Amino acid sequence: MSNKSAAILPPIRVRDVSSQVHGLAKTTLDWIGDYWLQLLISFGAGAAIVIALHFARRIGRGLCERDRQLHGWGIVFGRTIARTGNVFIVLLAAKLVIGFANPPAEVTRVVNFLFTISAVFQAANWARELILGAIEHRTRSEHYSGEAIGSAMGIIRLLVSFAVFAIALIVVLDNLGVNVTGLVAGLGVSGIAIGLAAQGIFADLFAALAIIFDRPFRRGDAISYDSSSGTVEAIGLKSTRIRGVTGEERIVANKQLLEKEIINNTSREYRRVVFTIGLVQATPVETMEALPSVLKDVIEAKGMKFVRAGFTTFGASSYDFDVEFDSPSAAFQEFYDARHAVGLAIVRRLNEDGIELAYPTQTTFNVKPEQNAPKSALKTEDRRGTGAISSNSAVDEDGGQH
Repeated sequence: MSNKSAAILPPIRVRDVSSQVHGLAKTTLDWIGDYWLQLLISFGAGAAIVIALHFARRIGRGLCERDRQLHGWGIVFGRTIARTGNVFIVLLAAKLVIGFANPPAEVTRVVNFLFTISAVFQAANWARELILGAIEHRTRSEHYSGEAIGSAMGIIRLLVSFAVFAIALIVVLDNLGVNVTGLVAGLGVSGIAIGLAAQGIFADLFAALAIIFDRPFRRGDAISYDSSSGTVEAIGLKSTRIRGVTGEERIVANKQLLEKEIINNTSREYRRVVFTIGLVQATPVETMEALPSVLKDVIEAKGMKFVRAGFTTFGASSYDFDVEFDSPSAAFQEFYDARHAVGLAIVRRLNEDGIELAYPTQTTFNVKPEQNAPKSALKTEDRRGTGAISSNSAVDEDGGQH
């Protein structure tokens, strides 16, 4: 086994390395002696390029300090430009001007080799700063509380850094002539294994990022999800904490939360109230025809926005009408007060117009036991309740109804 290895990988001889270094040095010195004027011009041009790139980097640092005109993106691009390294700047200048001095092939290969390595890792550094800066900008923008980013930024930074620099390393090795197929396959298998082992954690992590970027809600919002309601108190890396309407704290996994239908009650512009009014079945048709306009006048007199009103169904002992109107704002207290005021105003107006509200009734048929061929005696019992207007409003996040 050792003989085969020796045949495949011959030992590096120090004498050969030394001779190659001396040969490169001699070629370089001869080139400098023959093309000293072109070298001076190239050096001056390279120095000007280096100064210009340093000036651009200084502009990037300035954008990090004053960013009001670009609304946050100035910091992202400024940080990216400021991460430009001195080695890359020098090698870029050398790459741009070296062709003018007609260098030897050995010198050109050395400059190209060093520039390729520097450019790849510099591009990885830029990509890393741009991605991380974009994430931070998105989570810190106006009217959004990016609480999850505080705990998630560490692992996000690690994942992004690993990804971009792994790609940079593969690109560099491929340019050096190394067969990277096995390395890519190994990284792919390792990534799949890690993903399967921690799929629950990664699912919640990506769900947290989805909340950050899609913004279905933020801290302090009152939301309804599934069959529960509450106020968002914190958005974490793995879970979101919601204060229930009855005071309890609910901890819901981000992935599970996003799988539900979420109603953001804080983003409402108004709240809608639906009343069902049951009229006695002896109500004249003319009265029922005029009822929608009567209800509209009552609602608009209270400063609410009338939506619709009309006959809906035949009840067991009533003719049922629905009336819908909107509160002037989404504030729950204003909605609650509006529902109370409009409900009383409708009852008052119906009483003034002599329109009766239905109440439950029951009819029973009794037969006298002493008759052989009995005749049915009709007996009607009225179980009189209080005439009422029912509200079909659903319970919302404040523990009330809307």
